Amino acid sequence: MESAKLVLLSLLLFWHQTCSGSHDTIAANESISDGSLVISRGGRFALGFFSPGSSSYRYLGIWYHDIGEQTVVWVANRNDPITGTSGILTGHGYCNLFLYSNSSSKLPLWSANVSAGSNGTCVAQLLDSGNFVLKEGAKGERKMYTVWQSFDYPTDTLLPGIKVGLNRRTGLSHLLTSWRSADDPGTGNFSFELNPSGSPQFFLYQGTSPYWRSVPWPWESNHDFFNDTFDNNEDGIYYSTAIMDSSVYMRAVVDPSGILKSMTWDEGDGRWKAFYASPKQKCDFYGTCGPNSKCDPSIVFPYECACLPGYEPRFPKKWHLRDGSGGCVRKRAEATSICGEGEGFVRVEKVKLPDTSAAVWVGLGTSKLNCEGECRKNCACSAYATIDIGGKGIGCLQWHGAMMDTVDFPLRAYDLYVRVDALELADYLKDSSGFVEFKLKISIIVPSVVSVWIVIALLAYLWLRKWKKRRGMAVKNRLIRNLFHTSDGSNYFETSEATKDIKHSTTIYPELPFFNLGTIQAATNNFSPTTKLGQGGFALVYKGKLPNGQEVAVKRLTKNSSQGLEQLKNEVLLIAKLQHRNLVKLHGCCIEDGEQMLVYEYLPYNSLDSLLFVVVDDSQRLFLDWRKRFNIIIGIARGVLYLHQDSRFRIIHRDLKPSNILLDAELNPKISDFGMARMLDYHQTEGKTSRICGTYGYMSPEYALFGRFSVKSDVFSFGVILLETVAGRKINWFSQQDPSLSLIGHVWELWRAGRAAEVVDSSLMLKDSNVAIRCIQVGLLCVEENPADRPDMQAVVLMLNSETTPLRTPNRPAFVCVRSKVSFVKEPVCSVNEMSFSGIFNR
Repeated sequence: MESAKLVLLSLLLFWHQTCSGSHDTIAANESISDGSLVISRGGRFALGFFSPGSSSYRYLGIWYHDIGEQTVVWVANRNDPITGTSGILTGHGYCNLFLYSNSSSKLPLWSANVSAGSNGTCVAQLLDSGNFVLKEGAKGERKMYTVWQSFDYPTDTLLPGIKVGLNRRTGLSHLLTSWRSADDPGTGNFSFELNPSGSPQFFLYQGTSPYWRSVPWPWESNHDFFNDTFDNNEDGIYYSTAIMDSSVYMRAVVDPSGILKSMTWDEGDGRWKAFYASPKQKCDFYGTCGPNSKCDPSIVFPYECACLPGYEPRFPKKWHLRDGSGGCVRKRAEATSICGEGEGFVRVEKVKLPDTSAAVWVGLGTSKLNCEGECRKNCACSAYATIDIGGKGIGCLQWHGAMMDTVDFPLRAYDLYVRVDALELADYLKDSSGFVEFKLKISIIVPSVVSVWIVIALLAYLWLRKWKKRRGMAVKNRLIRNLFHTSDGSNYFETSEATKDIKHSTTIYPELPFFNLGTIQAATNNFSPTTKLGQGGFALVYKGKLPNGQEVAVKRLTKNSSQGLEQLKNEVLLIAKLQHRNLVKLHGCCIEDGEQMLVYEYLPYNSLDSLLFVVVDDSQRLFLDWRKRFNIIIGIARGVLYLHQDSRFRIIHRDLKPSNILLDAELNPKISDFGMARMLDYHQTEGKTSRICGTYGYMSPEYALFGRFSVKSDVFSFGVILLETVAGRKINWFSQQDPSLSLIGHVWELWRAGRAAEVVDSSLMLKDSNVAIRCIQVGLLCVEENPADRPDMQAVVLMLNSETTPLRTPNRPAFVCVRSKVSFVKEPVCSVNEMSFSGIFNR
């Protein structure tokens, strides 16, 4: 007994000698009670007792210590709350931790459950990563080893450094489980874990049922601030993330409602902001359309569910009533029908592959041809896909039986090859070749018809002249109408310079309303000059009011403008598919009697250009204060990010400028004028054109000089808009005062001189210019000369939203100096007007 006391006394002496004054550790046989805190060395996290929400129960947990909102990231006794404030956490001489409801209790509510005893040094420490670790060191040795850590037992929160996965040696599953409610951290109904079967994938479970599923492993990790790690070896299979910038606070959490959110702390707003959340849309929920089907989130009506090739609805009546839970079954159920002569595979492009936990790996290093061959050998094989396994080679996956949870997913997607019988394959080949046959027939019929009409015109020229003109216009209107309503877009994409690089097979456009010319004439008072809002190079814009009272903006194409018609078609096919709060909404179009018009939502504040640069009086500048300008900057950035990353195709706007940024009644920005936009698929990073379209001053140097465009071209344009918004000056204002200097050059000179605050519009009268100076620095990063140096829009949004994220020093920007009346390009420019239909201030 005396020897045991000596051991305990020596441990306490070691604690006082080595860690005196430290608040981040608990030594052996030391205790902390309710009201005391253990604070990590850098002050980021605290460990102690807390009561969540309106609850009176007490729990031992870890939370962020240096932010304004108590955000709990780990709970020890989540299912065993303490009544009152008598809880106590104590170390143990045999290197363990115990939590008791009071000092006299003999049964712990929770323990670290370390089974091995210790005769050496033991200490528990809270790290700045949020990890609470128990360390042990042998007598006489300074090195200590971790015997337990809270990161191995997460609750509902994933912090950088926490691994989610499976320890194959111990069988321990590292997973997240939601709280029951905001007031109760007990184990909730939702769990987030890694399923290692087939190709590993994350699942969000509701109880034991799949609720949401990620794309199969591997995932892309190309963020400037985060670094994802995937380990799969004999010890275990894990996913974890690391933060590149220690000043950024990031966490992922499974909330009690079953939403997985990734969030960063916004110091300026004093709150957590979610940059990712799922499930959100109907197709996000696991198995929405049942087995052997595909869910398309871009389709709301008539139905987002469709059977995979060779399948039909299991319950047709329920299917037509929009209940697809029963899924689809083979059209011909005989096993021999897909395992006989003439069967084949139909490609389903760009999907989130079916649930891979039911798939079978054929192995690495398997080509697509060999993967298909292996599937053919097995009559149970219903589909296959090839996956790039993180640079280790191509793997072959095969599905035997039902395929669950297939979703249209252009981002990080793969092609699925579904096995069909000979009859289905013949039907598919016939459908896919139908358009080619149609073109062949048209190429024969049209010349013959034209020849006949020429003969008729020669015989009855005077009598038929007027009739032919009207008839020809009607044919033209019908052709354009058919073009806009085509189900796959083939006619347009084969002839339009604006979208010639896109690769696609089937594109479904939403139905777009067509307005009668009489309706538009009545709405605009027959295009009265009093309703005119502005004009651009190819169109006039009028304000109108539809019969239902809705106010609209009508873009009327200038007659006999073939270039404008190309842009109008491009804009319809693009913007009709886009849905985002920072993009202008297209209500419909009108094509009648030689008129081509687009009908948009009406935005009362016109354009950013009109508020910034067409100043009627000083009150207008005072109205556009810093908070409004910053919100406009953030909104534009989010809209461009959607075009570059979150829309179904990667879209390069190519004509971003303040006159193409419209403002609604709440000054929310909406990007407009997609006539010059280009679509790329997600495998393309850039394109090139011989027709330079855009406005000087906003075009990036690589585009203006060489016709090369990419997402970084739009980043350059956004940077110019950002600087203009902060300065309250147009890009060419300084060249009017000094022909050798541009706005970019002016800002660059002041930045180098440490006088960036002088750039800020004097009418703003900012008390603290730090946020505005940060915006200037982001703007300079966006207008750097080398496209590779410019950040992408995802990084721009993060830099603007997080004041704690450090920014690198900008390099020399492009177009520091300008020369009056010197063109940057040799090729003809489609549009050099500095005004668009949205850019004229109505006064």
